[in-house]
Amino acid sequence: MKSVKFKHDAQSVLTFRKWGRKNYSLFLALRKTVLIGVLSVVYFLSTPVISLAIEQDTSEVKMEYDLDEIEVSAQRSPVIYSQVARILSVIERKEIEAVAAQSVQDLLEYIAGVDVRQRGAEGVQADVSIRGGTFDQTLILLNGINITDPQTGHHNLNLPVSLAQIERIEVLEGPAARVYGPNAFSGAINIVTRQVQKNSLSVAASGGSFGYFDGNLAVTMKTGKVNHLLAFNGKRSDGYTTNTDFKEINGYYSNELETESGKLKFQLGASEKGFGANSFYTPKYPNQYEATKTLFTSVKWEGNGTMHITPVVYYRRHQDRFELFRSDPASWYSEHNYHLTNVYGASVNSWFKWGWGRTAFGVEYRSENILSNVLGVPMAEPKDVPGEDVQFTKSDNRNIFSGFLEHAVYLNDWTVTAGLMANSISNSNLGLNVFPGVEVSYQLLDHAKLFASYNTSLRMPSFTDLYYQGPTNIGNPDLKPEKSATLEGGVKFNGSVFRGHLVTFYRHGTDIIDWVKTDENDEVWQPQNLTEINSVGFEGQAQLLLRSNYGKYYPNLQASYLYNNVEKGASDFISNYVLDNLKHKLVISANQQIIRRLFFDLKFVFQDREGSYTKFEDTAPVGEVPYDPFWLVDGKLSYKSKGMSLFASVNNIFNVSYNDIGNVIQPGRWFKAGISWELAFDN
Repeated sequence: MKSVKFKHDAQSVLTFRKWGRKNYSLFLALRKTVLIGVLSVVYFLSTPVISLAIEQDTSEVKMEYDLDEIEVSAQRSPVIYSQVARILSVIERKEIEAVAAQSVQDLLEYIAGVDVRQRGAEGVQADVSIRGGTFDQTLILLNGINITDPQTGHHNLNLPVSLAQIERIEVLEGPAARVYGPNAFSGAINIVTRQVQKNSLSVAASGGSFGYFDGNLAVTMKTGKVNHLLAFNGKRSDGYTTNTDFKEINGYYSNELETESGKLKFQLGASEKGFGANSFYTPKYPNQYEATKTLFTSVKWEGNGTMHITPVVYYRRHQDRFELFRSDPASWYSEHNYHLTNVYGASVNSWFKWGWGRTAFGVEYRSENILSNVLGVPMAEPKDVPGEDVQFTKSDNRNIFSGFLEHAVYLNDWTVTAGLMANSISNSNLGLNVFPGVEVSYQLLDHAKLFASYNTSLRMPSFTDLYYQGPTNIGNPDLKPEKSATLEGGVKFNGSVFRGHLVTFYRHGTDIIDWVKTDENDEVWQPQNLTEINSVGFEGQAQLLLRSNYGKYYPNLQASYLYNNVEKGASDFISNYVLDNLKHKLVISANQQIIRRLFFDLKFVFQDREGSYTKFEDTAPVGEVPYDPFWLVDGKLSYKSKGMSLFASVNNIFNVSYNDIGNVIQPGRWFKAGISWELAFDN
């Protein structure tokens, strides 16, 4: 009988730093930076990334230039790159520079499993969901730290950092509550900022249609053992139609102190923006306006001892002013809506390896608080709204306690990772809830792997779900948290020329929250816990890596496709969000080097959305209409030389008219051009 043998070289451990650069791996975490240029390619934004930055750990590591043998961090405990049983899509820095996108929201449009329902252009506001989930079911992280807004998912991507300072964006598809806690219901998006490699000064400016301008200034510097990054960004536009203008400014600072025992990381960012919100929340009153302010800071220690311990503390503050009437208010309109959320959090994650695998455990505390004049319960003593001549009259808060446990085993060609999250929420009668999950993979052939997973998840109602009152919306304080169980399985291919995957998934959701109404003539929406939602779908990606195999002037090509069928248990509601999922999404991409230093990138995106919306004409409803399918084509021409780059791009080349959400008008053809320059200098 064949003896059982554990792969102890696979047990070399890594702390969780960032996710990996394949769609099925989470980021590697070795201490010393090593650039492995395996394939010099720029390819689909929904594809694996082939060039990896690796930091070496003090543990033994098999340092081969075989990506499938590099140790990475998957979930809460590390795992070998080739053995991760999840789908992770990554947009890395080279892709960000290559494509015709100037915001995080636009970049996410190029991932088949992601649904981006834009309200305002250039990242002003967008609802981002994964695999048929809702925008409140996606967890957003900045450098691995939760920045999700408890008021509403509409504010989740109000980031205190510009696209110019983002190193990569990583999308974990499927539930991730076992890793990150509540609200990673249908997936998680981790935004990773650029790391200091040298002392430099960089300046960038771009402009285009509709009075568009975007300017960036950044300084990176090393002082002793500390690396510093300081960056500023300003962006504005006159708008592509009435009341779609915007102005935005942000600043971001981070530093990193490296010692023999680990790394200490600090970040601080702030942003402020104001924008015309034409028909954002109701087409009955199109002259809306919104202004937001965001502040975020965190401190994180990454130890590298035998017992790897990573404590984190963080704080996020978000202030919002919403004006139903930007000018000429109705006689009955007395006051704008004002909200202020404060989120405090702390966590400790630890892991160690031993003879039977790798074990990780951790705890997290998160406090979510809101002050408002429309959300929450009445306050005994009103409080002044910062910067405004008005007072907060309502408030609410909740505390979330979570505990995590995970164990990973590597046995010949098999890997098994199992764990759970135990969760308790204050001001609720839920008690202690446990959400387990397990992932299994089997290396079928040298370049083919089978994988399967089962995970459960939780999503708490937002403060808007619970309390919002307006002319067309009524909150529901009796809402229960959403729960789901998801099965997923498929195969991944990892050859030298052809790479890709095929995965199928099934999600059963209970008490799913959606804003609904019972009659198309009813103008009032109210959130309800629908009886159940079942989602069945599959996703495929095929990638041809021609450039690295046949020469630099061959294009890289890829196609990614998502099919998702969502069915509800109750059929007597008109849905505003949950049942308006993308049923079909296709992304086709080509990246071509034309001549030395001159590149062209082309993206085709097809979307076919389920559901319907109440069409308005002259601020009056005229009936329920289905969403029409549409194609969008974006292109970008870029030239790069040492220290300088130029670009010209066109979004929506064929000037297609389309709807992402309701009656909100989307931009037509949009031209942009810009220049960036970087100066490196000595210490």
